[in-house]
Amino acid sequence: MKKPWIGVALLALTGTRAYAFEAVANVISATPVSGTVNRPAQQCWTEYQQVQAPEPQHSVVGAIIGGVAGGLIGSRFGEGSGKVAAAAVGAGAGAIAGDRIGAHSAGGGYSTTTPVQRCQTVYQYQTVTVGYDVLYEYDGRRFRTRLPYFPGSALRVNVSVVPR
Repeated sequence: MKKPWIGVALLALTGTRAYAFEAVANVISATPVSGTVNRPAQQCWTEYQQVQAPEPQHSVVGAIIGGVAGGLIGSRFGEGSGKVAAAAVGAGAGAIAGDRIGAHSAGGGYSTTTPVQRCQTVYQYQTVTVGYDVLYEYDGRRFRTRLPYFPGSALRVNVSVVPR
């Protein structure tokens, strides 16, 4: 087994130098390499939803009608000042009953349609070029490499010359 540090030590002792320079190689072929990438996107739409409105709190019309009806019915009972008291009690009871009946007969509120926005993430897979497998020739020898870019017809290469 050879030790790489022995070679470096011999080069240092003998004064031998390594040379490196840039050159141009001819590209023979460059084949695209494809890959699939995921590009998530947000997709939104509007839905319409039925909403039940709250029941009305009080019915003024029902209270008035109930009060008048209760007062008329109450006035039929009693004599003298008792007749007035019975009419007053009848009007109060009729107003309360009319309010409750009027609020209940309004149908328990009403329904309305409200727009609601909904969104979800959708995944869009796309095929893209991620690099190029390149076959090139320099000094009568062929070499292969993968590059992240298209090299064109010529490729700059680094050449290193080291004596043995």
